[in-house]
Amino acid sequence: MRENIWKYIALILALMLAAATISAALLYMQSNTVQIASQGGGVVETSVTGNCSASQYELQLKELQQKVDFLKAQLREKNAPPRNGTIAVIPIFGIIDSYTALSVIPVLREVARNDSIGGVLLWIESPGGEVGPVIEIYHEVSKLNLVKPVVAYTGGMAASGGYYIATGADKIIASPLAEVGSIGVLYVHYDLEKNYKMNGIKVEVFKTGPHKDMGAEWRDLTPQEKEKISRMINTYFNAFLTAVSTGRNMSIEETRKFATGETWFAENVTGTLVDSTGDLDYAISVLENLSNLTNPKVVIFNGRYPSKFAVYGSTALFMDPRYVGPYIKG
Repeated sequence: MRENIWKYIALILALMLAAATISAALLYMQSNTVQIASQGGGVVETSVTGNCSASQYELQLKELQQKVDFLKAQLREKNAPPRNGTIAVIPIFGIIDSYTALSVIPVLREVARNDSIGGVLLWIESPGGEVGPVIEIYHEVSKLNLVKPVVAYTGGMAASGGYYIATGADKIIASPLAEVGSIGVLYVHYDLEKNYKMNGIKVEVFKTGPHKDMGAEWRDLTPQEKEKISRMINTYFNAFLTAVSTGRNMSIEETRKFATGETWFAENVTGTLVDSTGDLDYAISVLENLSNLTNPKVVIFNGRYPSKFAVYGSTALFMDPRYVGPYIKG
């Protein structure tokens, strides 16, 4: 990668950080109010953000996004490959866990450094996965997208964490009957305390703090722990909303309409959650146009990683709920 692009990358990342901060403020405005008791004993609700309205934040967010788009165009122009360059296809298949991240992230970085690659197609077939790996892969896709055009494609399912990653691309193309969306977060906890007692199993725990074993399967969650977990998953949820809002160029309010946890057929959400529908060849043709390539060589970067379907205790997941049971019990 050419050395003079780093100043562009630094500026873009600063603008993206500012945009993320404004998005967080918007989310906070919509989900929090301060209640103030009046002299008459009633309650008055006032915005926690003072005099700055949501529309002002939305305007600032759009202006920042325009600046990011301009700088990205400059950066890509300086980093443009020959017109007969290569398109890299990177598969992200199955449940997304730490093994997926260990396989995919090095490939994304390798592709970013390769000047002969003019565009990247993320081929996503996934119901989602663990919060940490999903967020890490999304961040790598977002950084790759600064220097090269990226198109996400799914032929069957890009749900929850799979869709989260897809929002880091310039465009999302899907087969008409592919399932997309499932925007939301799950926290799964198994309380096996009664099961242990029935089987004569006694668990003794030595811990340094009251919440050190929070989420462990040998006991139930306390009310305080349930409150902590609720705040935690709402934080993850707001990050998901911000990613979709930014990547799909939708307001936070519009994004919330799709944040019900359900999936949609791509043909029913064209223009919102996906850009257009088509097959893999169509997605490649869209990427060719974005990359300004003519008859490019298409190479599949097939990272291989072992499967390990085993989660114990509690975990927060960006995953379509239909797949949680087999994953946890696997």
